[in-house]
Amino acid sequence: MPDISLTTLVLLCVAALVAGWIDAVVGGGGLVMLPALLLGLPHLHHTYALGTNKALAIVGTSGAAVTFVRKAPVEVGTAVKVGLAAVAGSTAGAFFAAGIDEAVLRPLIMVVLVGVAAFVMFKPAFGTKVENKGELTRARVLTAIVLVGGGIGFYDGLFGPGTGTFLVLGLTAVLHLDLVTASATAKIVNVCTNAGALAMFAYQGTVLWKLAAILALFNLTGAMIGARMALSKGAEFVRGVLLFVVFSLVAKLAFDQWG
Repeated sequence: MPDISLTTLVLLCVAALVAGWIDAVVGGGGLVMLPALLLGLPHLHHTYALGTNKALAIVGTSGAAVTFVRKAPVEVGTAVKVGLAAVAGSTAGAFFAAGIDEAVLRPLIMVVLVGVAAFVMFKPAFGTKVENKGELTRARVLTAIVLVGGGIGFYDGLFGPGTGTFLVLGLTAVLHLDLVTASATAKIVNVCTNAGALAMFAYQGTVLWKLAAILALFNLTGAMIGARMALSKGAEFVRGVLLFVVFSLVAKLAFDQWG
């Protein structure tokens, strides 16, 4: 446990609560939690923030996944397959990450996100009704495994910001799910990817386990609240949060690039 003040600990707990809520609804909790950890632990290497974030996030994501699976029509088997492909993709992405210039990649991601926001805004029916009736076709499942799991997983290992949001959008588009079911499915995928990343950080010794245990309680609470709100309020609510997170992510990337 690092030597931090009570005020800093309280602020980190609040950040963990908010991050858990955002992650459960649409993904993107790292927009809140990672900056909070970096600011709260300024004397430690940034890998400790990354490792600790994964340790607490996997708890909240798992709680949200269980809540969703109990009440939403989630194909758990398909979600696990996509998740395993995402783990493989993120491992490959991490291998190439050292050779990527983030200053070049950020503007490209911003353009993609603005395009996504425009699409969601001008196509209000996207993800607000169930288009996937009956069994998932083999072709769609295979596409989801390769493109959503492998492709977005590769992006997660290569760069990372907004992975949870991209998963929700990708699953909605490829599997023809409503946004609530897509968010539920993304949580299972996130459990797989978080587990893979956490194993690596734990092996490297860059997880502050005692701090993570405290923050995980608040992250789990936020995730459970977020999952229940998403289930009760439906796809329109998730769509609104999705747009907010996308624009927030664009703003963060722009600040990192030119701030």
